[in-house]
Amino acid sequence: MKLIKAFAIGAVLAAGAAFAQEDPTDPNAIARSDLMKTVGMNTGILGNMASGKEPFDAAKAEGAKAALIDASAKIEATFMEQGAADPASEAKPEIWTNWEDFLVKAKALGDAASAVDVASAETIGAGMGAIGGTCKDCHTTYRVMK
Repeated sequence: MKLIKAFAIGAVLAAGAAFAQEDPTDPNAIARSDLMKTVGMNTGILGNMASGKEPFDAAKAEGAKAALIDASAKIEATFMEQGAADPASEAKPEIWTNWEDFLVKAKALGDAASAVDVASAETIGAGMGAIGGTCKDCHTTYRVMK
């Protein structure tokens, strides 16, 4: 049950980024959106393996884990500049007024991704709750839900 709940959280968060109605036009917002799409895509790969929607593939799982770790390490630099107001941006201004808290949440994603054991679908599933939880925690505070 925890695996299904964790996957559902991850899928909802990933789907939100994929179905935005408008594309941002500000270069900073575009970079942020692209980075979050990378996070969503790789979370989806791991979640699909964990749930059995996709067959387990050790190399693909390791690649998705590495991509999540890499993306989480880029959050600070990618979000540093708020840029121009962009109505299509899903980043709340609170990111920049609560910068240190935002960075703590970004680090939590990297920590959760680093901790995932990608040796099997079952071990991936055991770590997906932590990844989904970090996404939800950050998005609840710092993402405009459209």
